[in-house]
Order: sequence, then structure tokens, then C-alpha cells
Amino acid sequence: MTRLAAAAIVVAALACEGASPSHSGAQTTNSTPPRTQTNSALGASRRTAITEAVARVAPAVVTVQTETVERAPADFFDQFFGRPQTERRGAGLGTGFIVRNDGVILTNQHVVAGATTISVMLRDGTTYPARKLGEDELNDLAVLKVDARDLPVAPLGNSDDVVIGEWAIAIGNPYGFVLGNTEPSVTAGVVSATGRNLTSRSEGGGVYLDMIQTDASINVGNSGGPLANASGEVIAVNSSIYSPSGGSVGLGFAIPINRARRVMDDLLEHGRVRRPYVGEKLRQVTSPNPRDALTAGVVVSQVVPESPAARAGLQPNDRIVSINGKPVRNVFQWEAERLNLRVGDRAPLVVERDGRQVTLNVVVGDVPDVTATRVTVLRQIELVTLTPTIRVDRGILATRGALVTNVADEVRREIGLEPGDVIVQVNDTPIAGAADVERAFAFYARRNLAMRLFVERRGFVYTTDYFRVNQ
Repeated sequence: MTRLAAAAIVVAALACEGASPSHSGAQTTNSTPPRTQTNSALGASRRTAITEAVARVAPAVVTVQTETVERAPADFFDQFFGRPQTERRGAGLGTGFIVRNDGVILTNQHVVAGATTISVMLRDGTTYPARKLGEDELNDLAVLKVDARDLPVAPLGNSDDVVIGEWAIAIGNPYGFVLGNTEPSVTAGVVSATGRNLTSRSEGGGVYLDMIQTDASINVGNSGGPLANASGEVIAVNSSIYSPSGGSVGLGFAIPINRARRVMDDLLEHGRVRRPYVGEKLRQVTSPNPRDALTAGVVVSQVVPESPAARAGLQPNDRIVSINGKPVRNVFQWEAERLNLRVGDRAPLVVERDGRQVTLNVVVGDVPDVTATRVTVLRQIELVTLTPTIRVDRGILATRGALVTNVADEVRREIGLEPGDVIVQVNDTPIAGAADVERAFAFYARRNLAMRLFVERRGFVYTTDYFRVNQ
């Protein structure tokens, strides 16, 4: 079990001693207080800021149960690889918390990723089927909905006010029902740090920016649960641990609730997350000393034409000093501060130019590639048409093509295609956009012809192995 860094609990053990009857037959009285008084005294001695905080938040904490159905191999490879299609089922467990009394629930995206069915169980064992209203893989957040009314709601705090060293209380369902109880469990510690950037994969996976670090134990199954302060307010969403052993070693990370609230609002109002977009390309200032590189700053290498940055007057070689009053010392800090912006915000951007500081007012835009032509080829490869903005933003050399945004695991294994690749040609057919890939696949599939892809990856052109598809 992990260390519980909580306030000490004093338990008063009261002995119940009754005197023996006297030989004279006189009755004796029992000096022990009635049981109700004893329980009241015990309760008063045990109540702490932590128990009061848990009492406010725990009723809104739920267990998220998922089921996934995977069909392997992917159906359009059946003919080529000569394998019958099989079906695999898997189950998953995580945590979430209710943020609206009509059944809106916040959790991690990785808890419900790929789920075929989702159900939510309250602390009393009541279970509801849930549907996914939206998800954001970048921020590892998802919003669920159950059809219920008058549910308990977790109070949301302000993560900008978090103080290093204050109590941090993690509530969730580690290891699900292995422990045989639907009641959420509690671990406590302190806020160890803020603004942490976690760039290696962990329980939860992914790259996490501007996280709240805590030594309150976050274990498998805690993902998606609330991290609360001593006032009983949710300050973050538990998301990951950093651990060489796979177990909690006191390095837990949680997504600040202010960012989670912004993502949730976008998903509820727009059905998608509107990505804060400025339109800059940066280069990290290098230093022989790795520690110095964390504070050496960032310099603008390119500005996307007609972007918010261009309209604000940002120029190549500007060194970014701060945005929205927050200092920017490295690329991680820039990315973290940008994640906290909202589309439409007017953000003051201070840059150093020719030895003097200049303040620019950037009106944050919506990342433009969400409106580009997007198609899914044979249900396995998600593509978006290459645009000038995407080219500059991602440093792509090709002027035309289709950017791979997502790809099934089977395709990765069999032909080597990866997210971030740009398909520029299929056999001898040039690709101008996402729809061209779909047409080319259909053309060669109807004729049962093998094909290979020409892709740009990190500035070089590669070819995949030959393959056939079956539509």
C-alpha cells in the first residue's frame, strides 16, 4: 500500500465498565454515555479538513466501465493476408466525476478510448448506460452523459489559485472492483509542484503539459477521478503517474481543472474542442548545458501568413518573453500557456526585438485544419487535405498531399503507415488531397491490383510495402 500523507486521526476508545451488584441488593447505574452520544464524540474527534473535503466530493465520483470489441484483422486486409476475421472483447475500468446534476460526467479520454459500450456506476451501486458527448485526445479529457436527474455534483475550484504544499486529495476507484466495493477510495498528500511537463509515456500515456504534480497516490483505475483541495473543491483531473515500476512512487499528475472546464465547455457547446491557434513556428534556443536550455527562451522561426500572429505583427527572430502575463522560458511553457487560451481571447504577447521589448495583442484563432477536407479511407486511415497552413505549422515540404491524422494498428504493422505521414502518391497516381487517396484505393481495389504509397515523413520520402485492399 502507498503512504497516506494525511492529518493524524485521533481515535478515542471509551471503555464500558459496569459495577457488580452489591450484596445489599442496591441497583448500580452505568456511567457509560448512551451509544448515540459516544458516536457523536467519536465523530467530532475524527473530523478533519480532509474528511470534510471527501464528504463534499466523493458522492459525485463514479466508476466508468467500458467494453471494447476489436475485429482483427482489419476487414480490407482479409484477402491479402488470408486470415479469417475474428472478434476480441475487452473490458476497462476508470473513474469520473459528475459536473452537472443532469448527468454530465468528466473523465480521461484514455479511459473511454475505443469503447463500444460505456456504463457508469454510482457509489451506491446504481448503474447507468452512458454515451460519449465528446473527447479530446490532446488534453486526455472526455465528457460523458447519463440519463438521470438530481445527481450529486462535485464543486469545481480554480486551478490558477493552487498553492504548492497545500493538501491534495485523490478520489477514485483503483483496480476497479477487485477490492469488492463500489465506494470510491481516498489517498491524500500535497501539491508537489505546478506547471509540470510530462513528456514520456506513463499510466495514461501521452504527453502532458502544465500539469499539477502530487504525491497523493494515483493508481491504475484512478484515472479520470478528481483531485480536490482541503476546501472540497476539484482542482484537477487525475490522469497519470510517472513510475519506473508501474506502481505509484509519489509522482502523480493531474490536469488543471480550469483547462478541463474549457475543454468540457467546447465539447458541450460546439461538439468539438476549438484549438487555440496563434500561427507561429518556434525554435528552442540551444545551450551546451541541458539545464540552461530550460530557461534559454524560444525564438520565432516562421509566421503563418494571415494567421493571428501575422495580424498582430509577430516577426521571425522575435524572442517570446511572455503571453498573458505568464513567462515563456522554453517551448514546453509556450505550448502549455497556449493550451490554456480560449478561441477569441485577446492575449498580450511580449517579445524581444532588436534589443527592446514589444507588446503585441494576439486575438486567438481556431486551428484552421479542423475545417480542411477530411475523409476516412476504408474505416482504417483518417486523412486531412494538406493546406498551406498545415504545411507551415508542421514543417512539411510537400505542396500537395493528404496528411495521415490517425491509422489503425493493423495498418501500422502491415504496411508501416504512421500518423503524421503525408501521402503524396499511390502507385503512379499523384495525390492532391484526401479525397484522391480514397479514389485511388477504390480504383486499385476494384481491379485487385497491389499498391504502395509514397509518403513524406520528417522531410524524407519513403515507400511502403506493396499491399492489396478488399472493399
